[in-house]
Amino acid sequence: MRLITTILILLAIDVYAFQAVRLVSQDWTNSSRYILFGFYWSITAFMLFFFISSFTGFMDSWSKNAVTYSRAFVFIAYASKLLILPFLLIDDLRRVGSWVYSQIRPEATFQPGRMKFLSQVGLALGSIPFVSLLYGIIRNPYRYQVFRAEAKFKNLPDELDGLKIVQISDIHSGSFTFKDPVKNAIELINAQNADLVFFTGDLVNNKADEMDNFTDVFDKITAKYGVFSVLGNHDYGEYVRWKSEEERQANMQKMENTHAQMGWQLLRNQNQLLNINGQEVAVIGVENYSAHPRFPKYGDLPKSYTGTESAKLRLLLSHDPSHWKDQVTKEFQDVHLTFSGHTHGMQFGVEIPGWFKWSPIKYMYKEWAGLYKNPEAEQYLYVNRGLGFLGYPGRVGILPEITVMEVKKA
Repeated sequence: MRLITTILILLAIDVYAFQAVRLVSQDWTNSSRYILFGFYWSITAFMLFFFISSFTGFMDSWSKNAVTYSRAFVFIAYASKLLILPFLLIDDLRRVGSWVYSQIRPEATFQPGRMKFLSQVGLALGSIPFVSLLYGIIRNPYRYQVFRAEAKFKNLPDELDGLKIVQISDIHSGSFTFKDPVKNAIELINAQNADLVFFTGDLVNNKADEMDNFTDVFDKITAKYGVFSVLGNHDYGEYVRWKSEEERQANMQKMENTHAQMGWQLLRNQNQLLNINGQEVAVIGVENYSAHPRFPKYGDLPKSYTGTESAKLRLLLSHDPSHWKDQVTKEFQDVHLTFSGHTHGMQFGVEIPGWFKWSPIKYMYKEWAGLYKNPEAEQYLYVNRGLGFLGYPGRVGILPEITVMEVKKA
């Protein structure tokens, strides 16, 4: 019944949106109209095939890539068609109003035809997400960008001036559709000659074994003083229905083993003190801590912080950027620089480096991409846009990021 209801709703959307297609193309040649109509209804046919295949289990024989891209195409098509509907609805309300007025005032003329202009506007707006989201899948999922930033501190020891940190976040290996392009990211990371490399969570989507095919890629990352990592909300396996608690624990152990196998030091409410040029630097890693109730709050910053009091520079890895305002800036203003991820920049937005950036995610997270400063202290947060992708297998406007952060003396 759920499948039938879903298909009937989508068919209703198709039939209604088709009114705009038919009206706009009414002056075209017959052959051009047939091509357009064929393309339009072929999307409907594919939708039917997709949902029936999913319901009957036929999709189980499909490859991961076929399922991923088919699902994305169906979503894009109907998201685009939904943008057409309000303009048709406005036109229908106009037509109903015109009919009612003609009944009240017999001398008034009722015009039952649709307005071509409204249909044209609806189709134009609907084509924007259709084209841009398809382009985002084809061009952008592995189009890695290096973003550079500086955090300046007055009391920074001269020996730490210029310390270079590379940050990556939100790999989501379970979403990768190809392996070879990911190697380009590793080459870019290593080309920065970083003193430290930080990974700030969400190695997988659901299960630790999603990394099995990528461990031999990410273990190539190198840094002078080591690679450090923390867990993100997706890394705990909480979005999976496990058969038993033992199975869940085994997944968690495999997750820890994967970090170790890659040579990454996983910090679970822990810290590591490093001697860099004779100065003590603290790398602090907390479990996932979110100010939003829908995400887990396992982070214990007081525990993680303990033992770092003598450090000249404190660097915090915390997956969710809402942790910064919720606790770090209030209780730990001597934590100099926090690295987070989680938001992905929603994988959609508009960004002109140095001038303008916008994404719908800003209405959920005030700190969602780039560098932020606490106005009350020499304290910074950097939010990485993510290396991978989740759900939608692409990016529009917000590209996958490799962060190069330099710590400088003010």
